[in-house]
Amino acid sequence: MLQTQMLVDEAIEALQSQIDDTAIIACSGGIDSSVAAVLAHRAVGSLLHCVYVDTGFMRKGETEDVVAMFADMGIELKVVDASERFFRNLEGVTEPEAKRHVIGEQFIRVFEEEQAVCGAKYLVQGTIAPDWIESGGGNRDVIKSHHNVGGLPEDVNLTIVEPLREFYKDEVRQIARELKLESSERQPFPGPGLAVRVLGDLTPERVEACREACHIVETHLQAAAAAGKCDLPWQYFAALLPVRSVGVHGDARVHGETVVVRAVSSLDGMSARYSPIPHEVLTEISTEISNTLKGQVNRVVYDITNKPPGTIEWE
Repeated sequence: MLQTQMLVDEAIEALQSQIDDTAIIACSGGIDSSVAAVLAHRAVGSLLHCVYVDTGFMRKGETEDVVAMFADMGIELKVVDASERFFRNLEGVTEPEAKRHVIGEQFIRVFEEEQAVCGAKYLVQGTIAPDWIESGGGNRDVIKSHHNVGGLPEDVNLTIVEPLREFYKDEVRQIARELKLESSERQPFPGPGLAVRVLGDLTPERVEACREACHIVETHLQAAAAAGKCDLPWQYFAALLPVRSVGVHGDARVHGETVVVRAVSSLDGMSARYSPIPHEVLTEISTEISNTLKGQVNRVVYDITNKPPGTIEWE
């Protein structure tokens, strides 16, 4: 605990030395951005402007939960609904790297507009070590461009400050516990949100289907873990695949899409093993997804791939 407190103190001192004017930070409610926001708030106080961008790719109830969490921490949070903007710019974009670059650019454009409002000179980001490692550069191959690193446009008119850049996920979680953050035990959620869990076209209808499927997976696995049926995975969600197959609902033929359920155990996100979920629980998840999304999804599969060779997310 003493060592973690030292890390907190050092991070706050570093932020105080780096930020001498108004700063802005994107707060998704995830552990990385929340830790960065609390550290920056303690370092520079009212110089920090916290903004939550609703991209349209958030999980069910996410926006309301994040607003309540920041209110409890006594940190003012501005909510910007940019969902129409993100959907418009991602129309027809299906290649994973292209998606991440579009998302990264649109995030910056939103913050440039917010910069004009508050006069920010600095952009604080919750970038952690796996983000820049997997985004490539130097002798490193690009595994996937994280929207806050490889997805950033070159013409960023803000000085970027990254207080967590050298930390891994388990270390950030330790800091979150030291700061007594509500998000300290929250499962990781990718910055691009459901945009990288909906493979293929990003239409509002497909994203809503993925949102509902993710909610069903989260609800069932949390209940199963609480009942002692399995350990709660480190990360667990659903992805919507652009794979159609023939199915049957009642006496009707259905040509629907496929949902893949993903649950893994990990320490730092750099490697992971799929979680052994009981078949009883998987059956409940499959039944509810196919009934809830009747006519749209007619097949549910479970991903048993480790990382490597796969990644945790599908894109």
